[in-house]
Amino acid sequence: MLKKSIFPALVAFMFIIQGCSSDKTQASEDANSIIATNKYVLTSLKNKQYTVTKEVNNFLLEGAQGKVVIFDIFATWCPPCQASAAHLSSLQEKYKDDLIVIGATVEDNIANAKLQEFAKKYHATYTIVNSNENRRFVDAVASSLRLGDRFPIPILAMYKDGVLINHYVGAIQEEFVESDIKKALGK
Repeated sequence: MLKKSIFPALVAFMFIIQGCSSDKTQASEDANSIIATNKYVLTSLKNKQYTVTKEVNNFLLEGAQGKVVIFDIFATWCPPCQASAAHLSSLQEKYKDDLIVIGATVEDNIANAKLQEFAKKYHATYTIVNSNENRRFVDAVASSLRLGDRFPIPILAMYKDGVLINHYVGAIQEEFVESDIKKALGK
């Protein structure tokens, strides 16, 4: 009689344990899939969202087919970053139909007001993003360019249809960037 009552209780207990353990495993897998995703949703200072998908070592900005995309990886306190802001704005204006410039700061937890102040002071009229995804995105771009964990800034990474055209590290003359834009656009 004891065997008959213990066996059903043991089976029921195993189902309960398996169910709990399965839920934990599923939750863990869901969290890992979010972290391991190759999509980055970047939010601009004007609350517009930009979705970037990483494919191998390339980055495709959703809705930017046929356009050149420059990801400007910068910091507000960095003098070369400050100097390049006006040049990027100039290029954005000159190639407004064919170029998208997106600035992503390496600074964690920076206030939008500080980025707006940077944009105003250094004439950065292109899109600047500030979201929880910035650091993960910036690290992915630097990693794809094989710049290491402690990479220098600014970094300008230029893509067309998700394919890397060129990248620049440090201060760079506007004419060099424009030359690559023209080549990519066939002009």
